[in-house]
Amino acid sequence: MHVVMVAAENDRLPNCKVGGVADVIRDIPYALAEKNIKTSVIVPDYGQAKMRRQFIADIAVPFKQHLETAVLWRVEEHNGVSQYVISHSLFCEHGGDIYCNDDGRPFYTDANKFAFFSAAVCEVIEHALIDDIDVLHLHDWHAACVAVLKQFSPRFERLKKLKTVFTVHNLALQGIRPFNGDNSSLEAWYPTLSYDGQQICDHHYPHCFNPMRAAINLADKVHLVSPNYCNEVQMGSDHQAGFFGGEGLEHDMQLAAKSGKLVGVLNGCKYDYALPEASWGIMLESAESNIFKWMAKHTELQSSHYIAHQRVLKWIKSSCEGPLVTSVGRLTDQKALLLKQAMDDGLVLDMLASTLADFNGRMILLGSGDAELEYLFSQVMARNDNVLYLKGYGENIGDMLYQLGDLFLMPSSFEPCGISQMLAMRSGQPCLVNNVGGLADTVEDKVSGFVFSGDSINEQSNNLVIRFRQALMLFESDPQSYRKISENAAEKRFTWEQSAILYKENLYE
Repeated sequence: MHVVMVAAENDRLPNCKVGGVADVIRDIPYALAEKNIKTSVIVPDYGQAKMRRQFIADIAVPFKQHLETAVLWRVEEHNGVSQYVISHSLFCEHGGDIYCNDDGRPFYTDANKFAFFSAAVCEVIEHALIDDIDVLHLHDWHAACVAVLKQFSPRFERLKKLKTVFTVHNLALQGIRPFNGDNSSLEAWYPTLSYDGQQICDHHYPHCFNPMRAAINLADKVHLVSPNYCNEVQMGSDHQAGFFGGEGLEHDMQLAAKSGKLVGVLNGCKYDYALPEASWGIMLESAESNIFKWMAKHTELQSSHYIAHQRVLKWIKSSCEGPLVTSVGRLTDQKALLLKQAMDDGLVLDMLASTLADFNGRMILLGSGDAELEYLFSQVMARNDNVLYLKGYGENIGDMLYQLGDLFLMPSSFEPCGISQMLAMRSGQPCLVNNVGGLADTVEDKVSGFVFSGDSINEQSNNLVIRFRQALMLFESDPQSYRKISENAAEKRFTWEQSAILYKENLYE
């Protein structure tokens, strides 16, 4: 069997990662190869200079009433997995950034880019530049136009014969654009395409094309990245009550479930991973090194980096005697909605810092993303001398935090699967999580971590603070019980091997 995976990210390649989808695309192909499933992976070429490219072919791609030329390269072939990139100026015109933020025109730039990428992938398959394919596996809205072209374009005869699987990694991002009347719209990209708007329109904006909904309706199988998230997306979202479910696509998910094509398979985690040497001193030295790199990216000194550096200099002179609380991840409302809620004595994050101070503990938060959240986290760091916020991403420092922390904070409002909690658990660090999505599938309360819930955002916020104090009290008063929870976390196994077995049985056959 030969599976072709199409995605926007791939952590197997340099500078090709933003979120967890990159980890999936990096790991699952090799687990599938061990099950005798050959896998080819195709992503855009964002201009990564370090890749060794083997020229395969020039690709003529009809797009926006022009015939564009893209290039297919093979950049790696190893253990039954072939890695490909497609080059075009659209993919690297923003300095190698995978995603762009368009103020006032959501997804404008990215939708253009990935619509062209999808068209190029279709040409690759139709001209047998990658041959003997059995299954086409598309990931998130960025690859959804492949399913649209397969369904509605009569040109792609070879493509139409393939089984199509669509994986939803994050239903909150759907890539919605107009059908027409805009340079970044379905009819602008593919002006000769005849399509059924009922199948691919957005429910709330019927004049708009919804790539996520289109792929859900047009694919042969729809895969959610955890069993619990698979159930949640079939229910309507109620943001005021703190529930993030189908995000307007719950009816489509329900129909997919009734037809037997909706499947929940949990993502995995690598357990044969060489971790860097970690200690309090080495970690702080690494933090300082990363801060300097982040500083150098800007002509003006940012307050968050300055405060963080001053905090590191102060902490280097002392040891961490109390519990170390850590958090690693992109700053988005998904991850930090509860942490930014206002309480009597500041934000929820301030309350956690204050509670932690009662136990002589410290908190290190690593991540960047939403500008408002970056500002709020920097303000919390300025107000609390036991908090260090590192505004950026450095894999080395993240790996150290997984190893050194005593409690990992992951109070996501929704979490399709989550990888950070698996990485923390792998290193024996219990996690404090919201009882949602893949977090509910991976963390068991008082057994391998700590879990809270609530029927509203306010209730969830209060229960997060309460559960946080309870976890710290257990850490201080009953270290033997806490150590057992740590050991249970380290012994849990969420393997790609098991995921590959379920992919083969439930998605591909």
